[in-house]
Amino acid sequence: MTDSEHDDVLHLNDPQAMRAYAHRTRMELVGLLRTEGPLTATRAAELTGESVASCSYHLRMLAKYGIVEEVPGPGRQKPWRATAQFTNVPRTSADPAVQAAATQLRTYFAQFYFEDVARAQQTADVVPERWRDAEEFGDMLLYLTPEELRELNAGVDALIDRYLSRNVAPETRPEGAELVQILRIAFRRDRQPDAEISGDAAPGTDTRAGTDTNADTATEGGLS
Repeated sequence: MTDSEHDDVLHLNDPQAMRAYAHRTRMELVGLLRTEGPLTATRAAELTGESVASCSYHLRMLAKYGIVEEVPGPGRQKPWRATAQFTNVPRTSADPAVQAAATQLRTYFAQFYFEDVARAQQTADVVPERWRDAEEFGDMLLYLTPEELRELNAGVDALIDRYLSRNVAPETRPEGAELVQILRIAFRRDRQPDAEISGDAAPGTDTRAGTDTNADTATEGGLS
């Protein structure tokens, strides 16, 4: 795949590819390649704590489905790079196999994110104070229409887009910039397919206000 063929978004539609991607080490490797790559298997092993043999195996599996690829390197080195900066997994599909694999992968993403969030909270005391003051952990409940939610997401996208180029252009990162994980999670609380909307809370709706667990701030926010 040449540079001109690269797309910022990797569209996963193959159930086998989705199942192959649902693996912590492979997801870590893809994340590293997107922010620190290209990387050799040896360097990837140093960054992940995995063995070189393990990283080589997982990188080959990812390459089998076009998620990563080898690029020319100096001498005998064979660095790897991600084929795109983002991964798209279909929300719905007429193919039951695709639907099942996509649901499984999204669920795995959620578990992967939860582990990272829990680890961040458990180690908050080791983070410098200036970073603790800047970090965000909380949620907010809003009454929105589907159109308003899309508009909100587009606004967040526009803000994040200002910094995305730094992932692939290290020279543009200002002094003091560190890798930060931003989670984007927004979903309708009432999961009933045909719930009636009225002035009263629908059955099963949690009416508690969103709270911010960072006591040093006055804002409310979510994990996204």
